Amino acid sequence: MDHFDTTDTSSTTSSSEEEVIVVKRRKIYKERKNDFELLDELEFFNRFRLTKQTVENILQQIDPMIRLPTNRGGCISPMHQLVLTLRFYALGDMQVAVADFVGTIPKVSTAIVSPHQQMPTTREEIERTAEQFYNIASFPRVIGAMDCTLIRIDSPGGDDADIFRCRKSYFALNVQIVSDSKLKIRNILARWPGSAHDQTISNNSSLQQAFGNRNFGKYLLIGDSGYSVQPYLMTKLQQTRTAAENLYNESIIRTRNTVERQYGVWKRRFPILRLGMRMKFETVMNVIVATAILHNIVLDMNEEDSRRLE
Repeated sequence: MDHFDTTDTSSTTSSSEEEVIVVKRRKIYKERKNDFELLDELEFFNRFRLTKQTVENILQQIDPMIRLPTNRGGCISPMHQLVLTLRFYALGDMQVAVADFVGTIPKVSTAIVSPHQQMPTTREEIERTAEQFYNIASFPRVIGAMDCTLIRIDSPGGDDADIFRCRKSYFALNVQIVSDSKLKIRNILARWPGSAHDQTISNNSSLQQAFGNRNFGKYLLIGDSGYSVQPYLMTKLQQTRTAAENLYNESIIRTRNTVERQYGVWKRRFPILRLGMRMKFETVMNVIVATAILHNIVLDMNEEDSRRLE
């Protein structure tokens, strides 16, 4: 009987190592849409609430603070970072706010906050501000109309979350603002919870200390009945008995109306201030102050488009 050899002659082949070639897939970065170039002036303003010229001026100021050290990895350009942040301010869309997770909105907001606006300081500026207020309704020596406004936020959580619940039953910050006669925000304090009383905020502000120390000389602030009368802060009379008192109240109400108008223009330009913010507390404060500074820049630029928001 013949015997067959059952030895597998291919064993040496199967035992040999196979060479595996790994081909790394080349990364492809999609080109981002450039709204600055694609949109005309009107479409750009309606979408971002600022004109192209104003956006360019803002970018020149903050570019060094937001520019990334390299262009590798499809990084976001300073212009894209800025318009993305402006889009968030204008919409408050949480899908747009995904950029918050990579740091764009906090970074740009912090950069904008850097050139913070101040009260008038020089004698010439103080006198000019008082004259502009006087031209409204003949109320003398006023350099600022002060009031507080509620800015809606998400619940901050924790044991003290309820102190942020305002009188309107939603979570908010109570933000103190001083406006001038041209609707410019000259001082802003954005860290107090929604339940805080306007007078409490004023009592604990550096602004009150400055006026209490007579840093502004004979000049005054005006406020509503939420504040108590001080040597530097005037409010309307609760009861009037004479024609002179009626005239006083009419004058102070018309003069103080500038801060109410300022709120309207500011919040219509940046609806995120009305819709609410679900962000870290520090970022929320920076966004509020950043939008205030952008509001002032628009007024300095004397943009005609801003009139639509009044």
